[in-house]
Amino acid sequence: MEIKNISEQQIANDIRANLEMILVENTWLLKQMDFNEVAALVNYIGAANHIFIIAAGRSGFAMRSAAMRLMHLGLKVYFVGETTTPAIIKGDLLIAASGSGTTSTIVKAAQKAKEVNAMVVAISTQGRSLLSDFSDHLILIPAAGKQDFERNRSGQYAGSLFEQFLLLLMDSVFQSLWKVEGIPAAELWERHANLE
Repeated sequence: MEIKNISEQQIANDIRANLEMILVENTWLLKQMDFNEVAALVNYIGAANHIFIIAAGRSGFAMRSAAMRLMHLGLKVYFVGETTTPAIIKGDLLIAASGSGTTSTIVKAAQKAKEVNAMVVAISTQGRSLLSDFSDHLILIPAAGKQDFERNRSGQYAGSLFEQFLLLLMDSVFQSLWKVEGIPAAELWERHANLE
């Protein structure tokens, strides 16, 4: 890609405007959320023997960040698809994030979790979907879907708003869990990866 006839100042102004738009959209989305749905996730996490997390693409990156923070709390957490992930069983929790609620690998994981009587919490932009059909609880993030090409809910490309908000939301869940647990930051740091 070659950018012609645009000054660095024009680019800087555009980047700033884009960031302001992103922050405004995330703030708008925050005001649309039902945080009672999110509060239930804290209870599901607290009751689980093991926590399994699944998401794909950029949502997967956001949820890997969530898995890391839950690990810092000393919870037994696994990201589905890693070779060291054990079998999910009754008493475990699957947190499944899919903007569309139709991503086949995520829907199949939720279905399998229900077959063994594990609990499933779905996070999606869709109130009704294949994923929600296999879920015990749904957290609805009313962001734009990946194919909202008309930009009705977001000026950003594809599912960017969902993916960004997913990261922020799960960091907020971590903050609440950390507050409840009362673990000193130094103790959390001891669990941070040291093979980097």
